[in-house]
Amino acid sequence: MLKSQRLATLPIDSCDLSEELSIIDSNDAGGEYDAFTFGSWSAHVLANSGGSDKDTSFRPYEGQLTQTELGRKLPGIMSVVTDNFSLERLQWVRIFSLSDGILAPHVDFLEFSEPGTRLQIPLRTDEDSLHSEEGIVYHLRRGEVWKIHTTVPHSARSVSPLPRLSLCLDFSGADEPIEIRNSIPAELPVRIIERPPLSDAEVEELLSSAELTAATLRTAFRRFAAVHFTRQAHATAAFDWFVEAAARTGDGALVDKARAFRTYCIEKRGYREAFEW
Repeated sequence: MLKSQRLATLPIDSCDLSEELSIIDSNDAGGEYDAFTFGSWSAHVLANSGGSDKDTSFRPYEGQLTQTELGRKLPGIMSVVTDNFSLERLQWVRIFSLSDGILAPHVDFLEFSEPGTRLQIPLRTDEDSLHSEEGIVYHLRRGEVWKIHTTVPHSARSVSPLPRLSLCLDFSGADEPIEIRNSIPAELPVRIIERPPLSDAEVEELLSSAELTAATLRTAFRRFAAVHFTRQAHATAAFDWFVEAAARTGDGALVDKARAFRTYCIEKRGYREAFEW
């Protein structure tokens, strides 16, 4: 059962955001979370604790939300936020851009004692842009407001060369509901992606063709992470296959690194801890 929830749908089709989305496309964002990402992924900060575009490292904080310079250039997108959500508990406003890329299955907020509430609203997307949660793959449509269940393994993938752009709002407090104004009735049911079973032969081909070395270990993981978007498999199976492929090389250092990546992504990591491949 999908733990993430579609909370509402916003009438963003009434807003012409094309010019502002082009600004995001041309914005040079930092790579704070490169360890999780394969392909083109970036986080563009529109508001945070101090109003600095360069402050991209997510963390809870006490104090007032402040727009960044980028946020001030995007009044239409910021109005989607201010017109529809209370700012009282809102701590971060970002836009996630994903193009021809994939995120490693991961658990958010491992670094912090309490998780917050994360909402995502796609501003530009297509049918090839998918999310996953444990063993389920689903699609977020433009304007849908989703509460992402971030404390279980989840991932995202887009094979489109045009970046998928998703507005991400992080609120303090995991249990308190978020008030959403101006929502409209959803016209379609939640879109769950049906996938065929994964055969033993396909797993064996994945493992035998990996050819892992110290130089290729990072880039090779993308193939493992992609499998569950097209076949029935749990997101974390990618780590099991990764460790098994490393073990087949007979190189203990590769096995240790593969196991350490699993720990970093879904089990334990420190604040601003970087993973060294």
